[in-house]
Amino acid sequence: MLDVKNIDLYYGAAQALRGVSMIAEPGKVTCVMGRNGVGKTSLLRTLAGQRIPARGTITFDGREINALKPYERAQAGIALVPQGREIFPLLTVEENLKTGFAPLPRSESYIPDDVFSLFPVLSDMLRRRGGDLSGGQQQQLAIGRALVMRPKLLLLDEPTEGIQPSIIKDIGRAISYLRGLGQMAIVLVEQYFDFARELGDRFVAMDRGSVVYSCTKADMDETALRRAISL
Repeated sequence: MLDVKNIDLYYGAAQALRGVSMIAEPGKVTCVMGRNGVGKTSLLRTLAGQRIPARGTITFDGREINALKPYERAQAGIALVPQGREIFPLLTVEENLKTGFAPLPRSESYIPDDVFSLFPVLSDMLRRRGGDLSGGQQQQLAIGRALVMRPKLLLLDEPTEGIQPSIIKDIGRAISYLRGLGQMAIVLVEQYFDFARELGDRFVAMDRGSVVYSCTKADMDETALRRAISL
């Protein structure tokens, strides 16, 4: 389980996160919502180790990980699918997927069957360069690369942004399947409300770097949540 308590983050003199607390549990999707610029991506980067909080603690799998570098967090089972995908355009689809081997022991350095069952288009395009894929196909490749790492915690930063509706449905089905396995905690940053509402088990709304509303699906007040993410 991921347990974030009272995280503060600064970029120079500017404060990006203010006392942020949240949890993410295996077999559940925690949706982080809010307008652009409220700190959602900064939060994911902090969880992945790309930013170091000035205050607060991040506990994962019973271990405080504040001091761990990004590659150490990857080895611990944390995978980030960044906004903008950040695939390698000159590498083939297969080579992009194999970059996910980096934190794995040699015995696990193979592409799991789930990657191709969730995203069949990738198996058809193994020899094509990543840069030749459509935006939606690149997003599937970025998620597939993260799944190669066998994550215990999957961080998804706006996976539906700029993606055609048919592939949004494919991504939604993939997230639902992964949640159903009960082994992986998923943190989903998302602005598409209906997509988040359908998939989410827990919701965190942010504004100006702070959590302004949180709830579970069971106790959600949809009007209050919509108001919080539109502040």
